[in-house]
Amino acid sequence: MSVQAGVRTLEFEGPGEAADLAAFLGRLLRYDRAAAVRLQAHGGALAVFGRPPSFDVLAVRTARLARAVELDVTVSAGELLDGVEESTGAVRVPDAVTGPPWAGLLPPRGGWREVTPVPDAAAMRGAVAAAVAEFRARDEELGEAGRTRQARDRIGHDIWSRTLGATELPLRAVHAAQSLGFLRAGAPVAVFAAGGWLRLRTPYGSVSVRRASGGLGALQVTPA
Repeated sequence: MSVQAGVRTLEFEGPGEAADLAAFLGRLLRYDRAAAVRLQAHGGALAVFGRPPSFDVLAVRTARLARAVELDVTVSAGELLDGVEESTGAVRVPDAVTGPPWAGLLPPRGGWREVTPVPDAAAMRGAVAAAVAEFRARDEELGEAGRTRQARDRIGHDIWSRTLGATELPLRAVHAAQSLGFLRAGAPVAVFAAGGWLRLRTPYGSVSVRRASGGLGALQVTPA
């Protein structure tokens, strides 16, 4: 990947965009202090891709830029966060890093169709809360001797692999959206499908996940 010549600073339309990006990066780093993110900018829009390891999903936060820029680079999430200047609404682009495997395997850019019907944000948050409560209850039932990593992983896989309502979207994707600050109260939500991918989108960010039976589907392979 390469940065367009001379592009070392990105200017957002307003300081709010910079603050939202900083919050997103902070949440990613909470799950992985060595996290990397892939930046893609085209025209006046920036997309920041990250992969919180606890959820096995791809998360993306978009932002509006003050001027058209062409950019495609993978960088350290921590260094990018250090470069965010909320007071001026800008961010310094750090040096590129060797991208992790997921950075070269992004969801398709087009071909998405909306899946209906889907529960609203309140119902999704309720589903996550119920799943967390069930995990804790089943974990408690294991007892001290039975509370092994393998046993807990089995419970987690059983619960978070369940799908949301009539959709194919696994609950772990909904949990990721809430944990990353995307699933806010009252926020409109939509679910889309494209090839072997599903995407949960809100105004605050999106979470994409591979379908359980989707195969390679419309996988977009690009240099990492």
